[in-house]
Amino acid sequence: MSNTSPLRRQLLAAAGGAAALLASRASRAQAARADAPTPACVLTPAQTEGPYFVDERLQRSDIRVDPADGSTRPGALLVLTLRVASVEGRGCVPLAGAMVDIWHCDARGVYSDANDMTFSTRDSKFLRGYQVTDAEGRVRFATIYPGAYPGRAVHIHFKIRANARNAPRDFTSQLYFDDALTDRVHARAPYAGPGERRTRNGRDGLYLQGGPALQLALIETAEGYAATYDVGVRGA
Repeated sequence: MSNTSPLRRQLLAAAGGAAALLASRASRAQAARADAPTPACVLTPAQTEGPYFVDERLQRSDIRVDPADGSTRPGALLVLTLRVASVEGRGCVPLAGAMVDIWHCDARGVYSDANDMTFSTRDSKFLRGYQVTDAEGRVRFATIYPGAYPGRAVHIHFKIRANARNAPRDFTSQLYFDDALTDRVHARAPYAGPGERRTRNGRDGLYLQGGPALQLALIETAEGYAATYDVGVRGA
């Protein structure tokens, strides 16, 4: 009998499917650009941290659970894999040992451990956490498809903290979603629905500053969705 947990099986299956899809897309793109020399990897656009980063120091893969009360935030499962590389010249190398935080709102547009005009969630810690990149620069999270926070396109924040030649190095940005897919996800409970409350990508000022390069390519799995995104940060 296997000792692998259901969540572990979900993570492995979703990551495998995402990797296969990305490899296929990369092969097609590479063939289309065969005559044009391009760097092996590119720098990811940086974006603002936003008002709700809290350095909770929660090292965990499944960020759906609130350790304050043991409750699980409802929503469509999203298995997110980030592959972090240090870009140096025309090449890049995996960035191992870096701390990668992600945080985002729940299905109803609420952030944990924050005070807002419409909610107060101090001392809760749902949908926050960090992982440390492995030898291949990878981290993996189980979370939910984010809801709609008023005035913003649907997004996930992430922060990478590493050491470059004994000096701290931070990189912060955001990840976005296809509007049509979000329409379908948000039409189901427990999401608030597509309505006027949600800002679409093209009307979000931050999305217009690099958002297309930060948009996730999701695949649908038996349990929900999965995505893999390559992050390139400037080398030392």
